[in-house]
Amino acid sequence: MAPSIGLVVPAYDPDIDQLDAYVHGIAEELDPEVIRIELDGCESVPAEIASLPAQISAVPYRRGKGAAITAGFEALDTDVLAFADADGATPPASLRGVIEAITEGEADLAVGSRRHPDADVQSHQTVARRYMGDTFAWLARRFLDVDLHDYQCGAKAITAEGWDAVREHLYESGFAWDIELIAIAGALDLRVAEVPVTWHDQPGSTVSTIRTPLRFMRTLFVARHRAKQLHNSRLHAAIAQHRTDSAALVEEK
Repeated sequence: MAPSIGLVVPAYDPDIDQLDAYVHGIAEELDPEVIRIELDGCESVPAEIASLPAQISAVPYRRGKGAAITAGFEALDTDVLAFADADGATPPASLRGVIEAITEGEADLAVGSRRHPDADVQSHQTVARRYMGDTFAWLARRFLDVDLHDYQCGAKAITAEGWDAVREHLYESGFAWDIELIAIAGALDLRVAEVPVTWHDQPGSTVSTIRTPLRFMRTLFVARHRAKQLHNSRLHAAIAQHRTDSAALVEEK
């Protein structure tokens, strides 16, 4: 029997027409058991998307990408858990390749990659965002044990077993959640595969070129610290005795 697939689409103030087209495209291309939209900043589900072939969970505040994906994954009961950003930058056909790395047994965590040599970038980010992304990827390769070209592409998939292993170690509620996910997966010796994707930059990103790099850098340090703890580093265990962490995302109510 083929593994069941659940896919989460985190969305904050999305372009409704774009979201509608993307979800229909995913349903047609992948036919997953569940598509779940985690919609932030909405008192209720907008009528324009109420009839989409998806479960829609709306909250009136902004949780952040990481918290939204975590909530979506926790609501799924499938063999494979995947997510794709609502802007549709990773086309459904390319998203298939990320998921197939899991369903074909190649990896426990599959990471879509815009910076892989075999990726097909159809349109580029602004110079500022591209420089920020390249610099961050360079730093992440030096801080983390998982060596990738791209840590932040909005298309990833993980086995249900892999999710069970990492879920209690994730704390980052925002865009830097991807970094923490990869770092913890590596620390727990999950197989991580980087999958080149076709990618279209979408204008109107909510990523701040000022606040986001600072958040990413903090997450790099903290994710590396937690990964070293999981590898039983005495130094990082000693550091942890003097730190007070907030609750993991799965523990927050």
